[in-house]
Amino acid sequence: MSASAASGRVITILLSTFNGAPFLAEQLDSFLAQTHRNWVLYWRDDGSADDTVRIMRGFARRIGADRCIESPGSGPHLGARASFLGLLAQARSAEIVAFADQDDVWLPDKLARAAAQIEPHGLHPALYCGRQYLVDEKLSGLGLSILHRGDAGFPASLTQNIAAGNTLVMNAAAVALVTSLGQPDVSMHDWWCYITLSAAGGAIMFDAQPQVLYRLHKTNLVGTARPAYARAWGALRRGPQRYMAAMRRHADALAAEPARLTPQARADLKLVEAALHGDLLARITALRCPRLRRRTRLETLLFGYWFLTVPPPPRGVAKAVQGLSAVEFREVK
Repeated sequence: MSASAASGRVITILLSTFNGAPFLAEQLDSFLAQTHRNWVLYWRDDGSADDTVRIMRGFARRIGADRCIESPGSGPHLGARASFLGLLAQARSAEIVAFADQDDVWLPDKLARAAAQIEPHGLHPALYCGRQYLVDEKLSGLGLSILHRGDAGFPASLTQNIAAGNTLVMNAAAVALVTSLGQPDVSMHDWWCYITLSAAGGAIMFDAQPQVLYRLHKTNLVGTARPAYARAWGALRRGPQRYMAAMRRHADALAAEPARLTPQARADLKLVEAALHGDLLARITALRCPRLRRRTRLETLLFGYWFLTVPPPPRGVAKAVQGLSAVEFREVK
C-alpha cells in the first residue's frame, strides 16, 4: 500500500516534554512538514522549569487547540515512562499512535511511511519502528543507529530492545493490547510495547531507512554520542545484575498474563521463567532455544555468558530492584 493510500488515517502523536525549550521548535516544525497531514498532537509537560510550556501553548494557538491538545495531567514530574504511558492511556481510541521525543527532528515522510506499513495489518496488532540518523546538537551527522537484521520476535525481545521510542508507531489493536496490561516499573514504554506485541504475535516492522534525526546531546535522557566500543565497555562496567533483573521482571510480568500470549510464546516463556528462577541446568536448557538471542553473534555470546553465570537472587531479594529508575534498564540503540 502506498503512503497516499493510508493518508485517511488520523495519527495521534504523543509528546512528553521536559525542559525542551532549546530544541523543541525544530521538532514541532518537522510535524508541520509531514506529508501525512492528518495528525493530532497530544502532549504532556513533565514539570519543565524553562519555556517549554509557553512554546507548546504557542504552537497550539498556531495550529488550533483541536490539533494540539494538552493532557489534563500535565505539570507534575512523573518521569518519561509514566508520562508517556499516561498519554498512551488517553489515546486508547486513536487509529494510529506515534511516540515523539522533544529534541529530535522527523523527516517529512516519517508518518506516511509508518502508516503505509501498518495499514495492511488491519485489526491485527502491529508495531513499526526503525533505524535513526544520529546527529549532534546542530543536527550535523554522526552516523546511523544499529541496523537490525533477522526476525524481530519473542523471546528475543526480552534480551534487547530494537524499538526506539522516537521511531515507534502502533495501530489501534496494539494500543489496546499494551494499555490493557500492567507494566514492570523498571521498563521504559518503548521496550515494553515491543515485548508485549512480540509475545502476543503482533506484527513487528523494522524500517532500515531512517526517518528520524536522533539528536545526541549532554542532556539526553538516554543515549550519548559514544562509539560502539565505548558503549560496550560501559555495559561491561555496569555488569549483568541490572540487565538480568530487568529481564526477570519483564518475564514475570508476561507470565501473569498467559492468555494474551501465543502458544509458542507461552512455551518459550515457560523455559525462560524456569531458567531465570531455577538452576544451571534450566538455564542451559533455555539457551538451546534458537529464538533466545540478541542482534549479533557477539552480543548473543555475551548474553549467554551472563544468562548462565548470574544466578537468580534469593527469595525476596528481587523486590529490591523495584525502586530503581526505568532509565537504568533502557538500552541505547
